[in-house]
Amino acid sequence: MHRRAFIASGLTALLAADAARAVSPRGPAFDPVVVRTRADVMPGELHVLPSAYMLYWTMPGGTAMRYRCGVGRPGLYESGEFFVGAKKEWPSWTPTPEMIERDPAAYKQYEDGMPGGVDNPLGARALYLFEPGRGDTFLRIHGTNAPNTIGSAVSNGCARIINDEIVDLYERVPLKARVVLHPKTI
Repeated sequence: MHRRAFIASGLTALLAADAARAVSPRGPAFDPVVVRTRADVMPGELHVLPSAYMLYWTMPGGTAMRYRCGVGRPGLYESGEFFVGAKKEWPSWTPTPEMIERDPAAYKQYEDGMPGGVDNPLGARALYLFEPGRGDTFLRIHGTNAPNTIGSAVSNGCARIINDEIVDLYERVPLKARVVLHPKTI
């Protein structure tokens, strides 16, 4: 097994065990909370566990901040390793050509973009995911103006958390931070 895949699968198992203890898709059980990790988990990384709808910001001392998230719909979620290449407050949003092609009734009206604000689907903040050699992947970890979508797979590939939580996460995560979007396991 490739070393990175082995490390990622071990971290997935570690963090998934925490996510399995949560019993309700809504409410205080999913408020951001500090959880324990193995001491050897590298601090300063984001990990999304799509099957558990959890996002972790790893911190020193074997801890992580856990956030409940929403993820991409089947066929649109892209696992892999990325880095935060840009950060924006109240970002503007433009649907990709693929989004417009998939659902022109929903997205064609925004092909020239939508300014940032409370009605914008990227919410209050966005972390832009990049890959070396590829640049911007058009994947984001962002806020949402639809908090009822947290804990579900409804997006066009991005991970989302509620606006208050993305403001908190945005302050914690520096540019160039490593991001792992783990494969779906269910």
